[in-house]
Amino acid sequence: MTDIHQAHTALGDVAARTLSNATKTVPMMGTITPRWLVHLMQWVPVEAGIYRVNKVKDPSAIEVDCSAKDERDIPATFVDYEEWGREYVLNAVNTAVDVHTRVSDLYSSPHNQIKEQLRLTIETVKERQESELINNKEYGLLNNIVDSQKVKSRTGFPTPDDFDELLSKVWKEPAFFLAHPQAIAAFGRECTRRGVPPPTVALFGSQFITWRGVPIIPCDKLKVTNGKTNILLLRTGESRQGVVGLYQPNLPGQQSMGLSVRFMGINHKAIASYLVSLYCSLAVLTDDAIAVLENVDVGNYYDYK
Repeated sequence: MTDIHQAHTALGDVAARTLSNATKTVPMMGTITPRWLVHLMQWVPVEAGIYRVNKVKDPSAIEVDCSAKDERDIPATFVDYEEWGREYVLNAVNTAVDVHTRVSDLYSSPHNQIKEQLRLTIETVKERQESELINNKEYGLLNNIVDSQKVKSRTGFPTPDDFDELLSKVWKEPAFFLAHPQAIAAFGRECTRRGVPPPTVALFGSQFITWRGVPIIPCDKLKVTNGKTNILLLRTGESRQGVVGLYQPNLPGQQSMGLSVRFMGINHKAIASYLVSLYCSLAVLTDDAIAVLENVDVGNYYDYK
C-alpha cells in the first residue's frame, strides 16, 4: 500500500494583503520643530502694518529731589522724547500651493489632499517665520543687539560663568535663554564637568534645563557654522520694555495669528491655487532687553579630554 503524503498549504501574506486595507498616516515631515520662540514671545497686533517704538530722549536729564521739610525749592523737570522713534514694518512670508483638481477629487480618502498640502506648507512657512525672527537682516534678534550687550566666551565652550555674564546684561526680569540644541548639550557637559548639573523645569508639557532659574530653550534656527554658534538671553513683553513679536490681525482667510490662506481660483489646466501668507516682525524695545554670547564652541565629549 502506497503512502500518500498530501502537502498542506496556507494563504500567503502577499495574497492576503489583496483583501486588506493598510492604515495610512498623514505625511510626516522631519523639518517640523516645536518653535518654542514663537510660543514664548508676547505678540502685539499691529493694525496698520507699522509699529513705532518711542523712547525718552535723555533719562538722566529728568530731575527729582528728596527734599527736606522746607519744600520751597522743588526741582522742576519734564520728560523729553525722541522726535521720531524707529518704525517696524511687518514682513511677509508668502507662497502659493497648487493642487490639480483631478488629484484632490480622486485621491482624498482617507486624507484630504488639499488639507494636507496646506498643512505641510503652513508648517514650512511657520518654520521660516521663526528663522526670520532670529536672522532677518533688518529686524532679526541677532542683528539688533548693541555692542554693550555682546559677551565673549571665556573658554570657547559655554560655561556657567558665561551664562552669569549674560544674566548681568539682562538682569531686569530675564525670560529665557535661546540656544541651538548642540549648544545646550555643550553647556550641560560643562556643568557636569564642574559638578553643577542644571535643574530642569516643565513648560508646555516638556522638560527644559535651567540656569539660575531661567529656562534654556532649544532652537535650531540659531545656526551652527564651523562648530560655532550664538546663545541669546531675552526679556519679553511690552510692559517690561522687552522684546515683542508683531503680527497683523483680522486678515482675510485668517487661519492663525498673522497667517491667512486664500483661494486664488482654478486655471485652464484645472490646477487650483491657494495663497498662504504670514505677516510678522519683531521689535527690541530697549537695548538691555537682549544679550548674546558670541562664537560659542559646541564641540563634543572628546574635546574635554
